[in-house]
Amino acid sequence: MFSRIASKSFISTTTNLARNAGCRRLASTKTLEETLREVIPPKQEQLKKLKAEHAQTVVGDVKVENIIGGMRGLKAMLWEASVLDPIEGIRFHGLSIPECREVLPSAPGGKEMTPESMLWLLMTGKVPTPHQSKQFSEELAEKGKSRASLPKTLHPMTQLSMGVAALNHDSAFQAAYERGTKKSEYWTHTLEDCINLVAKLPALAARIYRNVFHPDRPLVPIDKNLDLTGNYSNMLGFGSNESMTEYLRLYIALHGDHEGGNASAHTVSYVHLVGSTLADPYLAYSAALNALAGPLHGLANQEVLRWQIAMQKEIGNTITHDNIREYLWRTLKSGQVVPGYGHGVLRNPDPRFVALQDFCKTRPDLQASPTIQLVQQTAEVAPEVLKEHGKTKNPYPNVDAASGCVLYHYGLTEFKYYTVIFGVSRALGAVTQLVWARALGLPIERPKSYSMDALEKLIKN
Repeated sequence: MFSRIASKSFISTTTNLARNAGCRRLASTKTLEETLREVIPPKQEQLKKLKAEHAQTVVGDVKVENIIGGMRGLKAMLWEASVLDPIEGIRFHGLSIPECREVLPSAPGGKEMTPESMLWLLMTGKVPTPHQSKQFSEELAEKGKSRASLPKTLHPMTQLSMGVAALNHDSAFQAAYERGTKKSEYWTHTLEDCINLVAKLPALAARIYRNVFHPDRPLVPIDKNLDLTGNYSNMLGFGSNESMTEYLRLYIALHGDHEGGNASAHTVSYVHLVGSTLADPYLAYSAALNALAGPLHGLANQEVLRWQIAMQKEIGNTITHDNIREYLWRTLKSGQVVPGYGHGVLRNPDPRFVALQDFCKTRPDLQASPTIQLVQQTAEVAPEVLKEHGKTKNPYPNVDAASGCVLYHYGLTEFKYYTVIFGVSRALGAVTQLVWARALGLPIERPKSYSMDALEKLIKN
């Protein structure tokens, strides 16, 4: 049921192409900015052609259900880095998650793709060489210090949003804009801010973790020999746990981008809301973090974990399909939803969930964990129960069904902090689109709204 979405032959072909492309670029020492300077002009020409030849082409209908239903499914946004297909799942510049895990460089001594290699792919559409990825890691470490000091009584996500907004004190884009920089150069100053933001997020997030949950522990300094996640794990206090560090690499890379229509991405980037006003990346991403903090968006894995722990307490360590099925039905008959199942777009198992399950299968300690066993067996039972229940369009597990449970197993048990890790991750896709929005000169967002009376009048006419 939870096999990889694409066929093995397709994956093999695409993976070989990506590997060959990587080999051809092996001697390249181009930086991220240099690579972007190569790929931006063709995209600018592509946009000009779309405007000139297809500006009036109809690509879909707008129904009343789109207007009153949160614009769900409405084709109304441009997002370059990823496309989410209901059946296949997410693809990043055409590469599936299994393909990304094959071709994107890992950290020295690690096996999982690093977030910085994923960011390079999202930004450029190209697979970085190991040399480029390592150089990028070193640049992020160099820029990674954060000295934010925030009240420990505030929620961790409130602290993260405030800390990111405060970084705008040193915004290169804001300073350049005030100097009157050319519009064609907006993207270069935005890129500088975006790289600084990604670099500083782990230290800021780790400081918040220590501030709220472990104020007696000093924050260790950034090690310039470690990758972004290696430093993050080390600052959190899990640096000696290789499995936890590898899991965080996978988690952050997987959560980095999921198309542009989700609430946090829509808030920050492109012509979408805050980013479209030419607010600098720090202010834009701070707003996105506030969206991510909502219970219907970034808090989902906490709800899954609470539900899983409650089920585990009730059924004990003797886990069977029958007692899982009984607990599922009790949950549904009480009027609650089963957290971690269903998705606004997907109609198949979430490939991100599959990737996390694949990771668990390679780790004997995770396979022996009653919590992880419960996750795995619930995923085997829940779809049939939810189909029988008949009230969900997608009865399959999404990424939240597994992500928080692995963090909990490795000892990061502070639920309130989980969305902060999500916030560190989601910056990858957000900053990518901010750079491209500036490079393509995309306009401010201004959709048309209707009152219910005006909508009824429109329908009659």
